[in-house]
Amino acid sequence: MDSKKLNELLERYWACESSLEEEQQLHEYFRTNSVPEHLKETAALFHYFDENKKKSLGDAAFDEKILEKVKTPKQGKVVRLVYNSMKIAAGLAVVVAATWFIRTEIRTTTPQAMVDTYDDPKLAFEETKKALLIISKSFGRAETETKKIDLLNKATEEVKQKETNEL
Repeated sequence: MDSKKLNELLERYWACESSLEEEQQLHEYFRTNSVPEHLKETAALFHYFDENKKKSLGDAAFDEKILEKVKTPKQGKVVRLVYNSMKIAAGLAVVVAATWFIRTEIRTTTPQAMVDTYDDPKLAFEETKKALLIISKSFGRAETETKKIDLLNKATEEVKQKETNEL
């Protein structure tokens, strides 16, 4: 096989576009011919494929070895009862620990309940009136400032209307 065709087949092989016949040609080439230096790694890959194709897992001794290692020894009823009890106890321990952690987290993140700061209702009423009076004064100042802004907006609109009328 010439090097041009070989390179073309390898490109198609690496792009996963080669047919089974083309792959068989590559296997034959790397199996029989002396391989150029730049294709030694590729030849090793194809030799690996050929060697592993010959191996099979149909050996009965192999199956027996694997099944012997996989088999679990038969346990008595008492041992199974202990294992199952331990599984249940571990599950309960996880649930209890999670509940405790969540409960402590909720306690630390939630704010404390409001406590009355005044024992005398009349004094509390007077303090509330003072606070509301301060808020009312602030709203009054804010209202006068917004009236100034409204006046500025109206003036801007009038200027815009005059400009559009002139055009």
